[in-house]
Amino acid sequence: MHTFSSLFGLPVSALFDHYRTAAPVFLNLCMHSGVRVYARAQLHRANMFFQADQLHPGASERSVPLQAQAAQRVEQQATRRLSSLHYLNTGDVQIAALIDKVNKVLGRDIAILVTGETGTGKELLAQAIHNDSPRANGPFVAVNCASIPETLIESELFGYEDGAFTGARKKGSVGKILQANGGTLFLDEIGDMPLSLQARLLRVLQERMVTPLGSSRSIPVNVALICATHRNLRELIAAGVFREDLYYRLNGLVVKLPPLRERSDLEVVIERLIATEADGTQCTVSAAVMELFKRHNWPGNCRQLTNLLRTAIVMVGDDREIRREHLPDDFLDDIEAVQRGESGRSGPISTQWRYRCRHRPRSTMSKYR
Repeated sequence: MHTFSSLFGLPVSALFDHYRTAAPVFLNLCMHSGVRVYARAQLHRANMFFQADQLHPGASERSVPLQAQAAQRVEQQATRRLSSLHYLNTGDVQIAALIDKVNKVLGRDIAILVTGETGTGKELLAQAIHNDSPRANGPFVAVNCASIPETLIESELFGYEDGAFTGARKKGSVGKILQANGGTLFLDEIGDMPLSLQARLLRVLQERMVTPLGSSRSIPVNVALICATHRNLRELIAAGVFREDLYYRLNGLVVKLPPLRERSDLEVVIERLIATEADGTQCTVSAAVMELFKRHNWPGNCRQLTNLLRTAIVMVGDDREIRREHLPDDFLDDIEAVQRGESGRSGPISTQWRYRCRHRPRSTMSKYR
């Protein structure tokens, strides 16, 4: 008669979030009866397979079956192979210089701030930094500061005790910062963190102590910190919506991921994305389509390219070659708009439009500015 949440004191959504962002590790859970178990979950698309084994008094992770430990190590090695700094180094000079800088600070307790346009792969870089660091066997916990409602982000980050507020879950909740203890905490879109929480985060980073909501005790925490944003934090500081002292605590090493249109390794990136998305099936890109890819501006960067290739791979025929007819209509519309010289997301403003603006009466010009 129990639900997963009432049995383990953990919502299923938290389990999904953990295994989407972290290398699979055994979870030490406590059942409602007080029995401690080691649990392991495996995420496949929208389905999750869950297995828990009871721990006897005094048992540790060494008590977990050797076969399960071996399977876990294989999964971790596969994850790290596909998400490592070496794997991300695809021949572009800018990316190579970035990776060289990051390698020099691995394991040095220096915060890393990753900047760049949306879709350039900031979380993938953060995961690769974690996988190549001495903390690789610890958890990697990602928090998107822009996607969590302002009223919930404090409890999500710092956790809370039982009865801390109306609607609080029985037995409380472990916050994301404590979940990352011994590993890496990745704060994505840090520029969107509410100003009221920035002071608390700064204190945690300085004192290495976390105080859950409704608690009087502070818990020591040891995490490596990686932050990312597509916004200009200096402009946010000038606007009074981002703390200057927090900024200087976060920018131990600042690296900028270049947009896809400025990279020289597009063909290699496409090749590796196809190898990942095609599940081992051989698939190629025709010369005509590759030329289209090279001319495109890629406003969505790597995220747009990944989704485009994923769809195209499904559409290809027996010859396994991606051709123009396999590409999404909106992508082809952008290409045609550029070729016609019309205004579009990827194309320049047309000469005809400029002419109309120059010869329009001044009284009607304001709405075009």
